[in-house]
Amino acid sequence: MAVKAVAFLGRSGTGKTTLIEKILPELVNRGYRVGAIKHDAHRFDIDHPGKDSHRLTAAGAVTMVITSSEKLALVKKHVTSPPAEELIDLYFRDVDIVLVEGFQKSGLPKIELSRKEKNAPLICRGEIDDPMLVAVASDASLEVDVPLLDLNAPVTIAEFIEENILKNAG
Repeated sequence: MAVKAVAFLGRSGTGKTTLIEKILPELVNRGYRVGAIKHDAHRFDIDHPGKDSHRLTAAGAVTMVITSSEKLALVKKHVTSPPAEELIDLYFRDVDIVLVEGFQKSGLPKIELSRKEKNAPLICRGEIDDPMLVAVASDASLEVDVPLLDLNAPVTIAEFIEENILKNAG
């Protein structure tokens, strides 16, 4: 069985990370093993100068793993960011669902966030007409052709994900 996933997208400042941070424990408390992926449009570094991991990648390692009794981190150099679907297939086979931040061009089911104060058009119903949009989470009353969820009700959004993504036979 393929791992289920849902992508959260929206313009900068809509609260994608904050919402995922609130939904994640809701799903865990319901008994699901949950993974998360964040797409960063900017360059980031988890291995810092002076640390052994940085020394190894600076020496030319294209893949470097650092591990302890609690966790591991993988640093893998690549030319372009891999698609979310590839990352899920490679690294998330041990979870029930992956909450993905970003990856608006993926083929994953999507929940788009919209905030009243941003007053910006939806990405999935403006710039593109994405058939994978399954819901919009907003603090405003919007006319949309998918379910409109309360952005400030993470429990309700977790319920929507459970019923429409996790329990969906597709």
